[in-house]
Amino acid sequence: MDHGHEKSMKNRISQTNLSPRHLEILKSIKHDGFMSTEELSRLLKVTVQTIRRDINELCEKHLLRRYHGGAGLISSTENVAYSTRQVLNHEAKIRIAEMAADFIPNNASLFINIGTTTEEVAKALRDHRKLRVITNNLNVAGLLCGNAEFEVIVAGGVVRGDRGVIGESTIDFVRQFKVDYGIIGISGIDEDGTLLDFDYREVRVAQSIIENARHVLLVADHAKFGCNPMVRLGNISEIDAFFTDRQPPASVRELLDKSGVALYVCGAGIEEEAEADSRRLLQ
Repeated sequence: MDHGHEKSMKNRISQTNLSPRHLEILKSIKHDGFMSTEELSRLLKVTVQTIRRDINELCEKHLLRRYHGGAGLISSTENVAYSTRQVLNHEAKIRIAEMAADFIPNNASLFINIGTTTEEVAKALRDHRKLRVITNNLNVAGLLCGNAEFEVIVAGGVVRGDRGVIGESTIDFVRQFKVDYGIIGISGIDEDGTLLDFDYREVRVAQSIIENARHVLLVADHAKFGCNPMVRLGNISEIDAFFTDRQPPASVRELLDKSGVALYVCGAGIEEEAEADSRRLLQ
């Protein structure tokens, strides 16, 4: 954690009446970045229901951010660890990925960028036929290269700890292609539809993917709504379809409608006519 954020958190804590258990929860999550309700329950020897109430109270004080199954730190400058992101809202990411993968036809060309949700899309695509996939995500490449009918092309550049590839050479590589679909993930969606992430180098690659894909599909779970990393990628109005697990906030839904962006919410029971209209948008 950067020192500025740590100081800010200490200031907020000093101005707020917190119980010893709340302070212990904050200390534990500060150390790990994220903890599940079950882990906190075992650590503090209280019930899961008690921990959930504690998390709700700390979130209301803007000291923590609630995730499915636990809580993590609030930060606009530093993402949680990759291993933590893999398990956050994992079931929702699988459902989102399966829905997005159903949208991709056989014999298509596509970009897939960095992200745990895009990696789930790659898993869901493994039984497709004759895909040509360009990616800056080594995890995606590893997931897809086992299909002999796929051509998997990996962008060169600097490899991060999460096996994402970034840098100027990555951008130059992406710009050599024009593909049918670009599948991108994101770390945050602001109320005005701004798409936000933590690493400006990753963002620049994602912007190149958007510019060089005929249809752009955004995959993101509900935890991204209201999350505010500091690097601006663009606006949700610039994509063609958004796949998520819950209805977006009203302001985002209004922007999607106004911009003609197709919205797919897994388990939401989309009516056939609306679904057909959305599919025609990407034809």
